[in-house]
Amino acid sequence: MKRDRINKIINQIPTHFIILFMIVIWVVPTLGLLVTSLRPAQAINTSGWWTVLSPPRGSGEYAQSCETCHGADGKSLPNADLTNPQLVQQFPRSVQLLASLRTEINDQPHMGDLPIPEAQAAADISAYLRQMSGIDSSARFTFSNYIDALVGYRGTSTYQRDCAAGTAPLDIKCNASDLLNPRGMGRAFVNSLIVTIPATILPILFAAFAGYAFAWLDFKGRFLLFSILVGLQVVPLQMTLVPISRLYAQLGLNGTFLGVWLFHTGFGMPYAIYLMRNFLGSLPRDLFEAAYIDGASHWTVFRQLVIPLAMPAIASLGIFQFLWVWNDLLVALVFLGGNNPVMTYQISNMVTSLGAGWQLLTASAFLSMLLPMIVFFSLQRYFVRGMMAGAVKG
Repeated sequence: MKRDRINKIINQIPTHFIILFMIVIWVVPTLGLLVTSLRPAQAINTSGWWTVLSPPRGSGEYAQSCETCHGADGKSLPNADLTNPQLVQQFPRSVQLLASLRTEINDQPHMGDLPIPEAQAAADISAYLRQMSGIDSSARFTFSNYIDALVGYRGTSTYQRDCAAGTAPLDIKCNASDLLNPRGMGRAFVNSLIVTIPATILPILFAAFAGYAFAWLDFKGRFLLFSILVGLQVVPLQMTLVPISRLYAQLGLNGTFLGVWLFHTGFGMPYAIYLMRNFLGSLPRDLFEAAYIDGASHWTVFRQLVIPLAMPAIASLGIFQFLWVWNDLLVALVFLGGNNPVMTYQISNMVTSLGAGWQLLTASAFLSMLLPMIVFFSLQRYFVRGMMAGAVKG
């Protein structure tokens, strides 16, 4: 008995290893993205997220070259208080700092017997002095990236600072209405919800009706029609962009949410009908026969019997369709463009052509994945049951 138990544990080791490996490769990048999105822009540009708990940049060089005279807090010399922003602003870069360190003070070398630091060390000290004096944010974490991303603010400072100083651009009102700024992720979040919710509900609703009909109604050509629908799953989406775009242009649907809803519904239907038909076909026939004998109509059976029993398949299908539509860029780009930008479109606008704005990109990326994670984890208990039901019978 004990030997069998040991063999069982040993046999499960590869499975546990694979599960742990998959957890690690999912959790580590997600954690890195979250930590990076909460760091100040200067810290993101100079160090990786794994150094978030390390001492500030330049603290070691400061302790080696400056702490003896100026003290650990920079306040030991009243005439050279390094916490004074006006004083530190005289050394914005290593060149000015090195020039000061090479001068003599009271006919004595500035550094005394200590060696003058190298250029990189001087740059690190200069960065540390800016943090010490409060010129740069010294906080390890900040929500400014999320606020700037939501309102689409890309100034030289942050949205909060510029609003407090009254230097914000004229199109920024510095109130809650900025959340609907067309350049921000707040407006894109609303547009993504407008696109995704109907484009998720409509295929599930129509597929539930069609799945019931294919599973429990007898009509001529049922199997042929179902085979055609299954075959439509392999049609590439890109192949239909041009004809549907021309059709939408004639109907005036280009740039409208209705056009995107119809497109996602049409392309989601084949798989949705396939899944729902297989799940509903696996339900016990006795349940339906008993309901029909009691005088229940097809609508009553569908509403009171099929829908409650099909919740695992509906939840599984809802997760798939929601994730597909939410993360879609191609369809939103072709049929909505920049008039009603969704989150996948707006994220690309967070980074400039010169590579600036990485802090906004990380915050925007985490915002875009937050709602899909909530949907998945809230419905994940139905996910496996729905997938297995759609895969076993066909």
